[in-house]
Amino acid sequence: MTTAAPTRLQALKLKMETREARIGIVGMGYVGLPLTLLFSNEGFRVTGFDIEPAKVATLNSGGSYIVRIPPDSIQQAQKKGFHATADYSEVAQMDAVIICVPTPLNDYHEPDLRYVRETVESIAPYVNEGQLIVLESTTYPGTTEELVVPRLEKGNPSGLKVARVADEPGIHVAFSPEREDPGNDTVARHDIPKVVGGCGPAALELASAMYGSIFRKVVPVSSTSVAEMTKLLENIYRCVNIALVNELKQLCMKMDIDIHEVIDAAKTKPFGFQPFYPGPGLGGHCIPIDPFYLSWKAKQFDFHTRFIELAGEVNTAMPYFVLEQIAAGLNEHSKSIKGSNILVLGLAYKRDVDDLRESPSLTILELLRHRGASVAYNDPYFPTVGHGRHYALNMINTPLDNLGSYDAVVIVTDHSTYNYKEIVEQSKLVIDTRNATKGITSPKILRC
Repeated sequence: MTTAAPTRLQALKLKMETREARIGIVGMGYVGLPLTLLFSNEGFRVTGFDIEPAKVATLNSGGSYIVRIPPDSIQQAQKKGFHATADYSEVAQMDAVIICVPTPLNDYHEPDLRYVRETVESIAPYVNEGQLIVLESTTYPGTTEELVVPRLEKGNPSGLKVARVADEPGIHVAFSPEREDPGNDTVARHDIPKVVGGCGPAALELASAMYGSIFRKVVPVSSTSVAEMTKLLENIYRCVNIALVNELKQLCMKMDIDIHEVIDAAKTKPFGFQPFYPGPGLGGHCIPIDPFYLSWKAKQFDFHTRFIELAGEVNTAMPYFVLEQIAAGLNEHSKSIKGSNILVLGLAYKRDVDDLRESPSLTILELLRHRGASVAYNDPYFPTVGHGRHYALNMINTPLDNLGSYDAVVIVTDHSTYNYKEIVEQSKLVIDTRNATKGITSPKILRC
C-alpha cells in the first residue's frame, strides 16, 4: 500500500519540527536579535533583516551592539548559517518571516505603526505561496487583520491571498507577542510560554509548530486579536499596579512610613498578592506605551478606558514628583535647583541594561536643565547620549571621581555596578528614587 504524499501544509510543518525551515527575522533590535539567537541555538538557519547598515555590518563582522549579547553568541550563530542583510529580496528564500520592529507612540500619544507598515510593504513583493508571516511587535487588537493582511495581499505581485484553511493556496499569517524581559536572567527564554494566534487554523498550526520547536510550551488562542490583547493585558496589569504603589509611596512619605518595608511585609502573604515597586517613572518599550495603544483603539468602540488612563497619568507624573523632591532636598541645604550642580546616576530605563527607550532619567535630566541646574550624568552603559524622540541632550558620561563637587546626586537607575555606600559617603546629598541605599543610614539620604 502506498503512502499518500504529504500536503503542502504538512510538509512545511515537518520542516518546522525538524528545524530544516529557513527563518527570517526582521528587526535586529532588543527583541529580534535575542529571538534570532534562540532559533539559531536550536539548529535553525536564520537570516536577520534590518534597514540600518551599521547593525548589519556589525553582525556580519561577528560583533554585537547589545551589552547583554556577547559577540561570541553572534559568532556561534554564524557557524550555524546566520547572516544579516538589508536586502528584502532574500525574503523569497525563507519559509517563515517574523516581524520584530518598533511600535512607538507619535507626538500625540497615538500608535505609530509606520515601521510595521513599511516592513510589510517591503517584504510583500517577495513572499510566496505557503510562507508563514508572523508579527511579534506589540500593538492594538486588530492590527494583524487590518494592517498586515491587506498590505501583504495588495503588495504581492502573484496575487496571493492569506490562506484561511488547510492547504488553501496563499500566505499564512499569525501574531505572537514578544515576551522579552531585558536583564532577567532567572527565566530562560525557551521556558517562557509562547502565545500564538493565527488568521485561521492552518496559520495557527504552522506557527505553533515553529515556536514549539524552540519554546517548551506554546499557548494557542482563537485569533490574532486575542493574542494582541493578551500582550496589552500583561503590560497594562503591570502599569496599573506600578501606578498604585507610586501613589501609595507619595502617601506613605507624608505619613512617615517606608513603602518598601510595607511591600516587603505584604509579600509574605502566600496568596492574593504580587509585589510591585515604586520608582521615578516608567521606561522601556512596552509598559509606558501599551495603555495608550489600547485607549486609542477603545475610542473606535466609543469606550473610555478611564482606569487605565489614570494609571498612565500617575506614572507619567513621577519624574515631576522626583523634581519636587530634589528641590526639597536642596532647600534643606539652603540651595535651589537653579544654579546647583546635580549628577544623575543611571540613564537606562531599568537596572543593568543598555536601553534608553522611554527612560524617566531622560525626562528628569531635561526638567533639571529647564529649571536652571548644571546637570551631568553617569551610566556605565552609555558613554554618550544624543538625540531621541523626547530629548536632545548631547551629553558625555561623567566619571564618579568627584562626587563631593555636586550639590546633589540623584539615583534614578540602580545599576548593580554602583557602590552605594561609597556614593553616600562622598556626596553632600543623595536623592534615592529606587531604594538603592537600603540598609545605609545617613542624614545625607532623601528617599523618594
